[in-house]
Amino acid sequence: MSVQFATATSTSIPVHVIDQNNLDAWTSQQTPMTQAWVLANGFNAGLHQALVVPSSDGNPLMALAGYGNSATRKRGRFHLAGAAGKLPEGIYHIASGIADPNLAHEALGWLLQSYRFDRYKSVPAMKAQLVAPEGVDVEEITALAQSEALTRNLINTPASDMGPPQLEQAARTLAQEFGASIDVIVGDDLLTQNLPMIHTVGRAADRAPRLIDMRWGSKGPTLTLVGKGVCFDTGGLNIKPGGSMGLMKKDMGGSAAVLGLARMIMATDQTIQLRVLLPAVENSISANAFRPQDILTSRKGLTVEINNTDAEGRLVLADALALADEEKPDLIISMATLTGAARVAVGPDLSPYFTDNSRLASALESAAKSHADPVWRLPFHEPYEAMIEPGIADLDNAPKGGFAGCITAALFLRRFVTETPRYMHFDIYGWQPNAAPARPKGGVGQATRALFEALKTAL
Repeated sequence: MSVQFATATSTSIPVHVIDQNNLDAWTSQQTPMTQAWVLANGFNAGLHQALVVPSSDGNPLMALAGYGNSATRKRGRFHLAGAAGKLPEGIYHIASGIADPNLAHEALGWLLQSYRFDRYKSVPAMKAQLVAPEGVDVEEITALAQSEALTRNLINTPASDMGPPQLEQAARTLAQEFGASIDVIVGDDLLTQNLPMIHTVGRAADRAPRLIDMRWGSKGPTLTLVGKGVCFDTGGLNIKPGGSMGLMKKDMGGSAAVLGLARMIMATDQTIQLRVLLPAVENSISANAFRPQDILTSRKGLTVEINNTDAEGRLVLADALALADEEKPDLIISMATLTGAARVAVGPDLSPYFTDNSRLASALESAAKSHADPVWRLPFHEPYEAMIEPGIADLDNAPKGGFAGCITAALFLRRFVTETPRYMHFDIYGWQPNAAPARPKGGVGQATRALFEALKTAL
């Protein structure tokens, strides 16, 4: 099943979404047969419960979706999706129980629940299809869901089939779909075009490093998205232990999220001049791998002492950010699966972000709540600047001590954005460790829906 709404039909099954506190009032208005069925099946409107009520001829009369209560709903999101996944095959429409502002994001959750990653084996499609509710922006919700599916597909694909060339092809396919232009700098051309740190990180791999540069739109404010595209990260010569390397196919999650966000913008034809920069590499081990204690010179001219080859994401982002900054767009946003420190700070569900612009932060926080896409602001804490200054070079890619790792990484990146008036950085996880409504275990987009909404007013 594709991630989209069903065609409206006169025989679609009504879904009544029922809060536990309203169950008695709702059942009191039903026929004795319906009341008996609800009682016999133990339906108490608990969160994610689903029940089909038959008519006298045995065909579905209606479906009930448990909505819990306000306290239980606070502990998650996309609650209708949890019930939708349990419904039998059929086409459904929401008849009661959800109103604005929740209707749009619950409809989105239903679509996201239908996502399946089926590249390597057949996976049964979700049986229950939803007719778009009246009053919601069908085009936008569909674009959000399909763009999220793109992000998930890219992250879920293993590095054997999602190296730098395949990430480039994914960007080319997206550019072709929406009439964007694209340019790619590959291999040693990165050196001749002054992108040395991207080249250094990726040169040991058998698939050449590259910078993917996509542009779309001819009017409106200028926005540049930069996504970390480390398609697999061994840790380099500071090799990761096996347990830490197991999920490194997702280390290109920043690029996947950026492509998902770019698709949202293009699919809904926002008035934005968009540029997407993806430094795509593999951090591999070979005779020409970069080493601890090497000193690299970046595109911006800043020198960087390498104290850990496993802190490579900020190196490739730095060159891409310097290139983006030269054009002085209205806003630069970088997204990356960058630090374990961010996960320790806020866990896998929240997306920590950094910005010095209070207007952007306010718009993002509001959008995050309305779009069920949680974020958490962390500071560019300037007293920590000294921690990224090693003395022998301008910058240290991996400050010793272990304190404030996600903040020092963000401060490192900010050094490469000096001309652009507004900058935001997101240190996402890009992975759903346990299945939840509308979010199966695996790759997941984070902060992209919130950003999409915030950009409408804050850019």
